[in-house]
Amino acid sequence: MKFFSLIKGDKAIWLIVILLSIFSVLAVYSSTGTLAYRYQSGNTSYYLLKHFMILIFGFALMYVAHLIRYSYYSRISQIALFISLPLLLFTLFSGTNINQANRWLTLPLINLTFQSSDFAKLALIMYIARLLSKKQDQIKDFKSAFLPIMLPIIIICALILPANLSTSAILFVTCLVLMFIGRVNLKYVFSLIGIGIITLAFFLLMLYNSPHQGRFGTWKNRIENYINNDNEDGNYQVEQSKIAIATGGVIGKFPGNSTQRNFIPHPYSDFIFAIIIEEYGLLGGIVIVLLYMMLLYRSFRIVNKCPGTFSAFLTFGLSFSLVFQAMINMGVAVNIFPVTGQPLPLISMGGTSIWFTSLAIGIILSVSKEVETEKIVIDKNEFKQTSIATEGGIYAE
Repeated sequence: MKFFSLIKGDKAIWLIVILLSIFSVLAVYSSTGTLAYRYQSGNTSYYLLKHFMILIFGFALMYVAHLIRYSYYSRISQIALFISLPLLLFTLFSGTNINQANRWLTLPLINLTFQSSDFAKLALIMYIARLLSKKQDQIKDFKSAFLPIMLPIIIICALILPANLSTSAILFVTCLVLMFIGRVNLKYVFSLIGIGIITLAFFLLMLYNSPHQGRFGTWKNRIENYINNDNEDGNYQVEQSKIAIATGGVIGKFPGNSTQRNFIPHPYSDFIFAIIIEEYGLLGGIVIVLLYMMLLYRSFRIVNKCPGTFSAFLTFGLSFSLVFQAMINMGVAVNIFPVTGQPLPLISMGGTSIWFTSLAIGIILSVSKEVETEKIVIDKNEFKQTSIATEGGIYAE
């Protein structure tokens, strides 16, 4: 196909992204009908076109990101982390309040909401990959390796936590796994886990002694509803999601025939996986899971072929974070985890979430492009050496 001749990097990842985007367009169009009738006078194509344009722009970002040599992202990560700190602080104290959380910044003139935690998450993973790569010679040392790696993780996660607990937790776990892969001393890693557990315990203590209002009240209700699973009134979202999954059966009700989209809150974002299973059945759900697993598998193949440590840590961190987030979203839909508000990467309707996911995949493709280029160079050199050796043998005879 002409399209695949214009792109570089792992073609399987490009195909996975295209397939996830097709599911996204179909699922978002189906699940935004009620929203369209409520806010757009029944114009059901409004959200479809808006989402389609967001995806197109996401593809453009992915394409540009994959053209940039991956080594440049090492320096970019420093600048991005430096920018993310004031952005998170400003969002925390002066951000746009939506659903009792200051997660968004509203950009002037274009009136576009921007979720700063998505930017900070990408910046931190790139920066930790850089530090792990730079400090491999003294990676077991506490002062020269562990402290410089630990401090940005704690600062960024702490700034994200008040408004977005789930994103902070996913980012923290991703960084811990990166540190483990990066050969950081295990006793330091476990000490960081201990700090995380103590912080979480202190946070929960504050949560249960706070009044039922604001963001604390939301978290408290979600945890209590998850623990008291028999409380149908308090666990309304999950109960409706279960109905959607149960009525979907094996082959589903087919596209556009969902009924639970009218009852599930945010069926186009937080619970879009339930709508997919309702319309495409268990088979559709399995396809989505397999696509994310294939994305992780192809990324791990790239990691194994990476020429340097930075490219390996970068690819692993970004791919693990994306697939881990996808598993959390799907786990919420089937009531394995409490409601978190995490979107399904590349499928849920959204702006900055899709764009930063696209950038992350573009960076992974940038690494795979360089891996392919180096492999071609090695193959050419081996062929040249073989030819010279063969010619030398002929002349010797």
